[in-house]
Amino acid sequence: MIKPIEGFSKLTKTEKIDWIATHYTKNPETSKETLKRYWSSDDALQKLHDEFIENTISNYYLPFGIAPNFLVNDELYAIPMAIEESSVVAAASKAAKFWLERGGFKTTVLGTEKIGQVHFMYYGEAQKLKDFFVEVHRKLLSSTSSLTKNMQKRGGGISNIELRDQTNKLENYYQLHCTFETSDAMGANFINSCLEQFAKTFKEEAQHFNAFTDKEKDFEIVMSILSNYVPNCLVRAEVSCPIAELNVGNSISAEKFAEKMVRAVNIAMVEPHRAVTHNKGIMNGIDAVVLATGNDFRAVEAGVHAYAARNGSYSSLTHASVENGQFRFWMEIPLALGTVGGLTSLHPLVKLALEILGNPSAEELMQIVAVAGLAQNFAAVRSLVTTGIQEGHMKMHLLNILNQLGANDDEKKKLIEHFKKNAATHNAVVEAFEQLRNR
Repeated sequence: MIKPIEGFSKLTKTEKIDWIATHYTKNPETSKETLKRYWSSDDALQKLHDEFIENTISNYYLPFGIAPNFLVNDELYAIPMAIEESSVVAAASKAAKFWLERGGFKTTVLGTEKIGQVHFMYYGEAQKLKDFFVEVHRKLLSSTSSLTKNMQKRGGGISNIELRDQTNKLENYYQLHCTFETSDAMGANFINSCLEQFAKTFKEEAQHFNAFTDKEKDFEIVMSILSNYVPNCLVRAEVSCPIAELNVGNSISAEKFAEKMVRAVNIAMVEPHRAVTHNKGIMNGIDAVVLATGNDFRAVEAGVHAYAARNGSYSSLTHASVENGQFRFWMEIPLALGTVGGLTSLHPLVKLALEILGNPSAEELMQIVAVAGLAQNFAAVRSLVTTGIQEGHMKMHLLNILNQLGANDDEKKKLIEHFKKNAATHNAVVEAFEQLRNR
């Protein structure tokens, strides 16, 4: 039985590797070699990576690809994407090229407001708390002046603080609901610092509010934290064209294709089981760009899925319609992103990704990311209502299967050619590989 370890964080990287490989892997020497193989040969770069997180023992690589030909508001982009899933970059690129010839993508930022909350329990008369909040409101803002000074210079800051009575949801539960503008920063540290100062000032000032009894002064600050649900940090992305221009192949007419696209999206609007996979396809595109640009894809995922369920049932984020001979495909999605701070100025590939995108502002990045998600969803739904999803996906997945089988370069070349004309199921690939090797 493996014993718990004390002071793991104080070990050197080599000592950490020795310990983990010895106690948790079957072939320690092979495991050590694998971990060290992914170290950077550039010592300075490796040191930088080591300091991003705690207890680093190696680097975990993801492919860094480019989806070209994205025409967004009449400007052409090549979008960096970091993702391991086959066919995502190819699908996004295919959708980008399709819409390039039909006017491209149109985007609008609808809002950039972010949210944070101070959660607390209060055990007294509600009206007294409301009176206290009115009195202390100005002091809450002034207490954060040193924190907001630089953000205000960049056009951001605290936009509002309100007291919310949540006792209908949880006994004695109240909150300070606060909204912020963070300019080009993601703003997490800024928001959390402001919230913690609000909580401190709120608690201190309560001790001097004469209307409070001793019990009422003794309310409990539970926590102060930003929210990743940002329904007012919103961007719209859309494409449209005359139905006659929706020529996607001889197997289906433009009119039938438009009709099936609308029906497929409508199914995702009303059926949560379909909506989850439908929206996952959107996030394939969004997460890949968010990750490539050093943003927090986990926060984005949480906020997006909460938004998809905002009306009480989980539903499609995209919409499709046919009106007056025009096909339209669009979505509105919350995206709290940043182009300064965090890894944006540290990770060399993040800096390069932002440079490739023209060093966008946070609002511009919101639009680029939204477009990647819309393109990915269009490509996925297009495949679903025409050829089926597996034809394209399995052909892109072919190399992964061949690598798992240990195919050499010559075998890969022959089998790739073979599966240009044949369905590339896993069993079919294995069978063709074995036949080729046993000749």
